[in-house]
Amino acid sequence: MAFPVDLRRCQLLGLAGTASLALGGETSGALPVQDVLASASVKAALGLVGVYFGVVLLVAAWVLLGRLVRGPQPPTPRALLLVLAVWAAPLLLAPPLFSRDVYSYLAQGAMADAHMDVYAQGPAMLGGPLADEVAPMWQHTGAPYGPAFLAVASALAGLTRGQLPAGLLGMRLVALLGVALMAAALPRLARHSGADPAAALWLGALNPLVLLHLVAGAHNDAIMLGMLGLGLVAARGRWPAVGAVLVTLAALVKAPAALGLLAVLALQIRAGRRPLPAVLTTAAASALTTVAATAVAGTGYGWIGALTTPVSPQNWALTSLAGRATGALLKHLGSSLAPLAVPAWHLLGLAATAVAVALIWLRLRPRPVYALGLSLLTVAVFGPAIRPWYVLWGLFLIAAGAPDTSVRHRVAALAGVLALAVLPSGGPADLGQLVLAVSGGVLGVVVLWQAHQAAQAPAPGRTA
Repeated sequence: MAFPVDLRRCQLLGLAGTASLALGGETSGALPVQDVLASASVKAALGLVGVYFGVVLLVAAWVLLGRLVRGPQPPTPRALLLVLAVWAAPLLLAPPLFSRDVYSYLAQGAMADAHMDVYAQGPAMLGGPLADEVAPMWQHTGAPYGPAFLAVASALAGLTRGQLPAGLLGMRLVALLGVALMAAALPRLARHSGADPAAALWLGALNPLVLLHLVAGAHNDAIMLGMLGLGLVAARGRWPAVGAVLVTLAALVKAPAALGLLAVLALQIRAGRRPLPAVLTTAAASALTTVAATAVAGTGYGWIGALTTPVSPQNWALTSLAGRATGALLKHLGSSLAPLAVPAWHLLGLAATAVAVALIWLRLRPRPVYALGLSLLTVAVFGPAIRPWYVLWGLFLIAAGAPDTSVRHRVAALAGVLALAVLPSGGPADLGQLVLAVSGGVLGVVVLWQAHQAAQAPAPGRTA
């Protein structure tokens, strides 16, 4: 007998997962400094086990939901949106999970609200309790985000007056807005690309990485992707200039979204517009949006220099790993070129990205949404820094534009693995934490196995 799967079981299993995540995060998440100091080590250990128990349940619920989506009677997009809302609900009031970046957002918003130069100065210049929450390695680093996001963060800082709980809730609501825009755009982009809207929602919005990092982590990638998706929807219709404006605003949150302007152009040309007017309209709309957003934010054009913001020396991006390995070898050989190894590999990664993106667009120009998804995934993989949520840049659009299910299966497998890759505190792991994390994961597997066995057992009074 197969393991019974229906929409309600998937909904409840995922809800149990995110509820366990939220509860475990109360003692093991990316907590405010005072809460970390006050948290007993036993409670923190139990919380870590609970978080990974919840992650395994959530991933299992997502995989089972995928079976339904591929089945003979798939759930409707509206039903899937309800599942997303149910799964996300416990995370709304949970502490930040898997990263401390949200504290940097709040500190940088407070700096912008105080008319400080967020691109030339780090949060340490702000001082006070809010700056103390920022991870030490980013205390003296300028903001790597564009003026559109800093305008939002500054407005939030003014509304919350530096109160941390209100600020955290505000940032999570901004992230939820971004996820809502993603969910609204996915079915429309999928229909335009000839893909299944339900499958696109399953992979692009109900993905565990979305819940773990965009909702629980409150990352600004959510609002970037939401505006990017909405811009592409507008560009394929009667409002190409509006599409260019929205995509530019997405790029003024995080720069990689600027590649979306290629898709805006391609969608216009595909709709029958002549290339030259399409280029001129897109360029003008993008330029005016950039000038207006920068003026409203009041941050100046320091965001251009911030594109070279240094990355963590421990980052596990491919080019960073290769650079550190090459540098260590050169140092062992006594070469004076060792310090140049990491920058050289970063340049090589940039060149490889440019070549790969050009080849993708030459080959997939008739499928602009899919081409953009592959391009953004390439940027994430070959860039100087990578985090699990960066994969969502490409995965979101691959979900809507992939030509066949095999591509979705590969990126789904990648997402499932990356869901387990980061500790809930956002910090580096030690051996004890790894043991606790594995214990939580094993506990989740045991519970699922017991549920499977119970489902296979014959009902009382019946023979197998």
